[in-house]
Amino acid sequence: MKLLPLCVSLLAVLAVSGCDRIDPNSPLGKRKAIYQQMLDVKEDLGGMLRGRLAFDPQGFASGAVTLDDLSRQPWQYYPEAKEAGSDARDEVWQQQARFNELARELEARTAALVSATTSGPLTAAGVAPAFQQVEDACEACHKEFRNY
Repeated sequence: MKLLPLCVSLLAVLAVSGCDRIDPNSPLGKRKAIYQQMLDVKEDLGGMLRGRLAFDPQGFASGAVTLDDLSRQPWQYYPEAKEAGSDARDEVWQQQARFNELARELEARTAALVSATTSGPLTAAGVAPAFQQVEDACEACHKEFRNY
């Protein structure tokens, strides 16, 4: 007899807890997934440069190409108006020219990182400056347009 109320309560809790999830097929869900992939790749590359992971020249070069590809993807998933649940500040939509400028800057920096992996022998010291410029581009946009 006590099992039925417990099951009903558990079912209600599970139903309510699923309501705050982001639809992975929504523009917000798609760009968050891309940003998470970018973060994962960037953490691996940074780990190689900071000694947390062994430096693997082929792995670094491959990661740079992946990061460059990902850097061009999230912008298409910014709708005309801000959607609920977005971490972006209202300024993304109010200052689109500046937002787009910073997006192009990131794309240029990731392309430069790929270029740095193709010239000469690939060393951590040789690609570190280009990687730092990618991190700086990410930070510049986050400072202006992301709510923390």
